[in-house]
Amino acid sequence: MTTPPDYAFPTRVESHSKGGPPRGRLNRWLMEHRVAPVGRAGEEEHGQPQAWWKVMCLTGVDYFSTLSYLPAIAAVAAGALSPIATLLIVVLTLFGMLPMYRRVAKESPNGQGSVAMLEKLLPFWRGKVFVLVLLGFVATSWIITITLSAADATVHMVENPFFPSFLHGREVLVTVVLLLILGGVFLLGFSEAVIVAIPLVGVFLALNAVIVVAGVVELVAHPELVSDWWGALTSGGNIAGPAILAFPLLVLGLSGFETGVSMMPLVAASGADAKERLASRVRNTRKLLTTAALIMSVYLVSTSLITTVLIPKKEFEPGGQAVGRALAYLAHAKLGEVFGTVYDVSSILILWFAGASAMAGLINIVPRYLPSYGMAPEWGRAVRPVVLVYTAICIVITIAFGADVNAQAGAYATGILAMMVSGAFAVTVSAIRRKARGSAIGFTVLTLVLLYALVANVIEKPDGITISAMFVAGVILISLVSRVTRTTELRADHIEFDDEARRFITDSLDYDGKLNLIANKRQAGDEAEYRAKEAEQRDLNPVPGAADVIFLEIDVIDPSEFSDILRVTGVEVAGFRILRAASPAAPNAIAAILLALRDATGVRPHCHFEWSEGNPLHHVFRYLILGQGDTAPVTREIIRAAESDPTRRPGIHVG
Repeated sequence: MTTPPDYAFPTRVESHSKGGPPRGRLNRWLMEHRVAPVGRAGEEEHGQPQAWWKVMCLTGVDYFSTLSYLPAIAAVAAGALSPIATLLIVVLTLFGMLPMYRRVAKESPNGQGSVAMLEKLLPFWRGKVFVLVLLGFVATSWIITITLSAADATVHMVENPFFPSFLHGREVLVTVVLLLILGGVFLLGFSEAVIVAIPLVGVFLALNAVIVVAGVVELVAHPELVSDWWGALTSGGNIAGPAILAFPLLVLGLSGFETGVSMMPLVAASGADAKERLASRVRNTRKLLTTAALIMSVYLVSTSLITTVLIPKKEFEPGGQAVGRALAYLAHAKLGEVFGTVYDVSSILILWFAGASAMAGLINIVPRYLPSYGMAPEWGRAVRPVVLVYTAICIVITIAFGADVNAQAGAYATGILAMMVSGAFAVTVSAIRRKARGSAIGFTVLTLVLLYALVANVIEKPDGITISAMFVAGVILISLVSRVTRTTELRADHIEFDDEARRFITDSLDYDGKLNLIANKRQAGDEAEYRAKEAEQRDLNPVPGAADVIFLEIDVIDPSEFSDILRVTGVEVAGFRILRAASPAAPNAIAAILLALRDATGVRPHCHFEWSEGNPLHHVFRYLILGQGDTAPVTREIIRAAESDPTRRPGIHVG
């Protein structure tokens, strides 16, 4: 057995940018839970993994809460055709949305959802811009879900005769209080949010089951009611046409799938290794999606039927008692005021907490992208700070819209449909690439159906796309500003050196106790190039004639990325020793390597450059977009920002 070589340089050096732990009790508490970025093999988790059915309850507070208002929307939109239109939603759920998101769970198992699948379709900046636009629609959907659900809970609260009358006219204040309480739950942690969600969902579904059973019993006892409904249904002749036209208004009954796959990291899994645990998480997430879809499908069909048949048509007209609360009307009318009040309280609670699944989705997906693009601060990975930011945004939106449910409905539907269309398109492309012809045809049809619903919704409620566009513009603007302000950050999480690189560094230190590096942008990579470069630098820069030198080369890869692990390899060409690394930006990588050399050896390294030709402003834009430009001054500025002591900064020399 051979003994590994003993080098005076470690294999791994922590990045100088990492610093120490947060100072102060408040900062440590705020930064305690973090979201792992996409693609990183980290063990960071921001919540204790939970059984799949528990996570289903957290996603279900949004999905299942639509029962509070969807039957009323269906009755108003389709009249006697409401059960038929709802049946279309159920068919789409079981044979379209469920297979689609089961596929998303398999191909994007780390909580990125369909966003990650779409990002792979377009390289570099085109993919990043596409993701930013999509994240704008995601933010629209989930933030409006939070504000709309809280506002709807306020409406149920204010309109209930048993609640204090002084709440009338104070809807905005009540909604803001509900949002603050919701944010407070998430500041405690995800486990606490799951604990709250389980009884809310269980009680709400049980109460709805009682209403459904009572309604079905009455239909069986009075079959003439069903006969009258069927007569009204068939008297118009064409059934399919009006049902299809009403279909786009009912897509709110499809919400919850994207949230379900975005919370996959919270789903507990078992297995001997990471691969088995990942497969287990996919299986458990599929159980979550399937169970939720089956439960919701049964409730959608049954509640639509009993509300359409048992509630007089006049009660769905403006000012009627069933407007926006059809099941609550039946609860009061058929099961008494006590049961009706209990149902109202349950509806208020689940509508209020419906924002929890949206908040969970935002926390799980947005921080996985923007910080790694350099388009959000690093603290954007921490759960509690982003909860505070999202809560503040929700309060501003609530005040701006006066806690008006109808004013936010268009943006809510637009955001949800945009996410569904993107997901359907992603799985369609995936099926085509896998040459799964049947799946490709089915998902293509699904994409067209959802696209029809999106276009119809935009035509019906154009304010929705306007609000979504504002969110998209806001995400892009904030991202670009953050990208510019973070240009001088060290981007490497840590630096890894292979044995050959460690040998070069050790030999150079043994030669003269110093580290002199020559930055080179590789062209041919042959002996003539390195010989000419060394001669040029010894002539232009103060490199001592007898000093030992090592070349340093950075290959720029995907400059649209930001943070990453920096791996340095040693390469020897005709006796010339080269340290090579691949990074999204050359100056940041050079600065990180120089600081790592200093930290690991205690020797202040010196790096030699030549001036770049061209306009300095042109180089600035090249650096921001392409990760390379006039490297020397940017490298020096990055080092200056990272090291406050001038005497400890690696030397930067330009000739």
